[in-house]
Amino acid sequence: MRSVRARAAIGATLVVAVALVAAGLAVLSVLRTNLIDQADLQAEVAAREVAGQLALDTAYADLDLDDEEDHPVQVTDEEGRVVFVSKGLRAISGTASTGVSPVPSASAGATPSPGDDDDDGDDDDGGDSARPARGEVSSDDPDFSDGTATVDGKQADYRFAAVEATTPAGLTLTVHAGAPLAAEQEAVNTVRGAMLTGLPLLLAVVAGVTWLVTRRALRPVEGIRREMAAITASEDLARRVPEPGSRDEIAALARTTNETLTALEASVERQRRFVADASHELRSPIASLRTQLEVAEAHPELLDLPGAVADTVRLQVLAADLLLLARLDAGEKPGAARLEVGALVREEVSQRTGDRIPVTVEVEAAEDASYEVNGSRGQLARVVGNLLDNAQRHAESLVAVRVAADGAGVRVEVRDDGAGVPEDERERIFERFVRLDDARSRDDGGAGLGLAIARDVATRHGGTLTVHRAPEGGAAFRLQLPRAG
Repeated sequence: MRSVRARAAIGATLVVAVALVAAGLAVLSVLRTNLIDQADLQAEVAAREVAGQLALDTAYADLDLDDEEDHPVQVTDEEGRVVFVSKGLRAISGTASTGVSPVPSASAGATPSPGDDDDDGDDDDGGDSARPARGEVSSDDPDFSDGTATVDGKQADYRFAAVEATTPAGLTLTVHAGAPLAAEQEAVNTVRGAMLTGLPLLLAVVAGVTWLVTRRALRPVEGIRREMAAITASEDLARRVPEPGSRDEIAALARTTNETLTALEASVERQRRFVADASHELRSPIASLRTQLEVAEAHPELLDLPGAVADTVRLQVLAADLLLLARLDAGEKPGAARLEVGALVREEVSQRTGDRIPVTVEVEAAEDASYEVNGSRGQLARVVGNLLDNAQRHAESLVAVRVAADGAGVRVEVRDDGAGVPEDERERIFERFVRLDDARSRDDGGAGLGLAIARDVATRHGGTLTVHRAPEGGAAFRLQLPRAG
């Protein structure tokens, strides 16, 4: 039952079984109804034939009965007394009387007593609508009933029809004629037996076909599972699961799985490079600081205290950058605080009193008098700070910041008049631990994390960060953020 194939086979078999049972019951019901209708018709014909003879004043002994064994007949008078039964009838049930022995009564051709004639004196005029007129058979639908009859020692089930007829003498008689139900029962039993015999075979076929079809349909899934197990065991994320040529859900699952493996491989590779680069970057300041401390331990007078402080600060900044990148990679939400970008830029610039080149700030007048965005104030301030640090590092004499509207968003542009960024390197500079100027020292150039952090923060705020050529000839970094809704 843990197998999809088994559950599918059992489910399909149960559904088919319920459908077949319901269909079988419906067929049996329709068949039984049709056969009973045929029996009713036969019984009515036999009863009306006898009733017609009685209406013509035929004596009981002269009644012409066809096939008395298949159509037993019982005639009763107005008092419910049996006045005639067909030959060989020994027992009967399901009619007005169970008697099979005729009692002395007026014959079909006898003249009724004066009292009876008074009771039925209006029959000729049709005054009593409950009974047929003299010499006529009732035109109403007969009453039908189920019962049994024993004819010549053989008991069987019959369908009886009751038809009234009035003799010319005014005597109303009821004719009960039966039609055998043996054929109906035999047909129903035969059909029922065929269904009960064929049902298990058909269900076995359905289960087998469902099992085979499901097995074939799930074969690609098994291939995907085996390959995923092999990838997990080997830890080789470069491998991919097989993609079937079909365009069904399984093929879509295989493609999605491969896309997930590709993203996972890229993420793992990025993490490996990150760890390797971080270890490499941390090694230099830690080694330098340890060397200075060891020298100071042996020769206190040779301690380079400013150098130790600088290495410690550099180590602290690098650790903070690595921690921020780790939080960003973990999917930390930027927050939903509402802040004004123009005020944020002015505040950040006002705190940079030790910059080599003074920063000029220009905030264009907004139509709504503000440039509000949603996000983390600390992270966006970090972006502006990193862009200003980068501009200060490469500028000759100019560092400028401009805040303006950009369609439905806000644009912050940081320009300098330095050497600029080569066009083929404008995406690479946003990679982690990338420094384009290999000649400059690590102390002056940093660890190459500032621009990577800035772009990651911009992306997580729903914005973008790109670099272009500034009118002054240097680099122009453009931060675009969506306005607060």
